[in-house]
Amino acid sequence: MSTAENIGARIRHLRQSQGVSLRKVASELGVSPSLISQVETGKSRPSVAILYSLAGFLGVSTDQLLGLGASDSSPTTSTRDPLASSPEVQRATENTMIEMEEGVRWESLASSPDGRADAILVTYDPGASSAAGGRLTRHSGFEHAYILEGELTLQLDFDEYVLGPGDSLQFESARPHAYSNRSSSVARGVWFVMGRRSPNLDPDSAVVHRAQQSLPGAFDVLRRHDHLD
Repeated sequence: MSTAENIGARIRHLRQSQGVSLRKVASELGVSPSLISQVETGKSRPSVAILYSLAGFLGVSTDQLLGLGASDSSPTTSTRDPLASSPEVQRATENTMIEMEEGVRWESLASSPDGRADAILVTYDPGASSAAGGRLTRHSGFEHAYILEGELTLQLDFDEYVLGPGDSLQFESARPHAYSNRSSSVARGVWFVMGRRSPNLDPDSAVVHRAQQSLPGAFDVLRRHDHLD
């Protein structure tokens, strides 16, 4: 399992290797520098929203933040060759898991090393949410998920959906969204986030063009929900 210290060290290493200051990251994410500092030092666990924002800003996959292919004793160094083919099979013992704030757990599944798709087994404990106070978040890419067990509520723009076993979802992740488990039982599902790493996308592609077109509306929704800082 990845501890808060492990993932914090990876985030700090990735940020420093890109020559980005802590204040710059905090400013881009709309949070305080002290929050980012606490995450990097392992004093605080990141929320789903913060983790996605950090991964998107740093241009890395969740595999890199979760430490897939790296040992806990050397959290900032990966032994995986990014140009090598990914293994066809990933054993359960090879999965890496991280516990985040708000009662959410991510477990890495077999994914391609190029970051085109992030495959994650996600668990929401009773009362858990993707961000404190049900705050909406948005990031690049397309989100697909299949609910395995329990009941999970999706807030997407102004609409709310209660999802149960066998239900699935898909939407462009630039749309404001949040997840919460309002039930008394654990909710679990498999997530595939496609094209989240914007640096890998062609800037002239239709995907990027649609995402850029959606941003003003997304900000309008956030303002109307009073969720902007």
